[in-house]
Amino acid sequence: MRRWNGWGDDTEGYALSESAAKFLHKTVGPGKPPRDATLEEVLRRVPPSRLPPDPLISTDPEDRLRHARGQSLPDWIALRSGRIDTFPDGVARPSGNEDIRRLLDFARRNGIFLIPYGGGTSVVGHINPLPGREPVLTVDLSRMNRLLKFDEQSHQAVFEAGVAGPDLEAQLRARGFSLGHFPQSFEYSTLGGWIATRSSGQQSLGYGRIERLFAGGRMETPSGTLELQPFPASAAGPDLREAVLGSEGRFGILTEAVVRVTPLHRREEFHSLFFPDFEQGGEAARRMLWSGIPLTMLRLSTAQETETTLALAGHEVLIGALERFLSVRGVAKHKCMLLLALSGGDQIVKTARKEALAIASGCGGVSAGKTFGREWIRKRFRTPYLRNALWEAGYAVDTLETAISWSAVPGMIRDIERALDEALAGTGEVVHFFTHLSHLYPWGSSLYTTCLFRLAQDPEENLHRWRCLKEGASKAIVAQGGTISHQHGVGVDHAPYLPAEKGPLGMAVLGDLCRRFDPSGIMNPGKLTG
Repeated sequence: MRRWNGWGDDTEGYALSESAAKFLHKTVGPGKPPRDATLEEVLRRVPPSRLPPDPLISTDPEDRLRHARGQSLPDWIALRSGRIDTFPDGVARPSGNEDIRRLLDFARRNGIFLIPYGGGTSVVGHINPLPGREPVLTVDLSRMNRLLKFDEQSHQAVFEAGVAGPDLEAQLRARGFSLGHFPQSFEYSTLGGWIATRSSGQQSLGYGRIERLFAGGRMETPSGTLELQPFPASAAGPDLREAVLGSEGRFGILTEAVVRVTPLHRREEFHSLFFPDFEQGGEAARRMLWSGIPLTMLRLSTAQETETTLALAGHEVLIGALERFLSVRGVAKHKCMLLLALSGGDQIVKTARKEALAIASGCGGVSAGKTFGREWIRKRFRTPYLRNALWEAGYAVDTLETAISWSAVPGMIRDIERALDEALAGTGEVVHFFTHLSHLYPWGSSLYTTCLFRLAQDPEENLHRWRCLKEGASKAIVAQGGTISHQHGVGVDHAPYLPAEKGPLGMAVLGDLCRRFDPSGIMNPGKLTG
């Protein structure tokens, strides 16, 4: 069964190795986990539902608890401590468009707020009900998970929006195709959630972000049905798909999506390379991008992230052999790891590999073969389970991300990490932080920073520490001119910083769209635009 207060299936674990525990102790100090509230304790705090009865709606306390929060660190603090201030009053599980329309009418007549719910993996508060007098109904789309149509000639598939990543890929792979969208939350996140938050999969360099893959679909709104035709291209005015992409449930509920799919590649390889420093690794990555090599992923870690990744990986014998090999090749103290993926036919991959390795060698890079690449691909959807293990060892983990032009990348990394380093100075606590470039473009890159710190016994103190870190890093991002979110969306946590990016007129336009699609303001209030 899925955990109610952590990540993933409760039968899956991610044990910390002895070397990883020593690294954490040395880096931020010994951890002591706070006491977690039990499921029974939290269920006793769920208040009575304020919803009128309806056959589509469950008001079961555990159902409501399991839909009360997402996967952000504040969500974890609330769930683990049992201090959850607001629960949805009920959970509806529609089976199709007719059910969605009935729920929209039901909510409008009764003054009920609706929250669309995909896989519950949001890390910025998209699915959280906010305190207020109005009852809240969460609309869980998990039953709307069918493949409705497959057009092999046009390389298009029509899915219901509640389909989860593994089910979507399984249905496509059975036909020899793939969407190629693999966010870290892949096992639980849904197609509708990817579209509503402008998601980016780990191999977006080759397959594209979700906005490239989303060709059209259907959104049910309080004002009516929006049909988006999947044209190859159109010059008939502004593209209304852009009103759906990133809308975060404010305009309506996406029920169907047409996606562009790719035939399965005959060959796919993941390689790891190491560079003497981050600058040389960045230069190699840019040259690979500009060369036109058919890459599906480039992922460059700073020296601090490389050190942390190797320390937390365990496999001491293998890591020791790697360290000795790299030292002989002149790649030691400030080494940075670059992961790359190649896909295509056998000859294309062979030629691309040769070209990529030649570029890397010209920038001082050393190939470590496929071992670490294979290990990364094997664990990429298991890595989130590490959050459970770290919490249970007394440590909290959070991530933040942005994107900016290449010339501004070094300054952005410096300012974000400086802000994190200073954020908890008054508490006497140490923050360990590390960064990688996870989605690269010819004109710039995303930056993904992780911070790790010790948990206090008081949940309010843990929330205070998170707020200090989040505020400091977000202000640094805005000051440098980066986007407040490259792939996680806005939700609640990023809403205060959105006006700096969109400007007064842009925010007014977003407000106008909300009122056009949702005149009564019942759709996911408080998210995106605050």
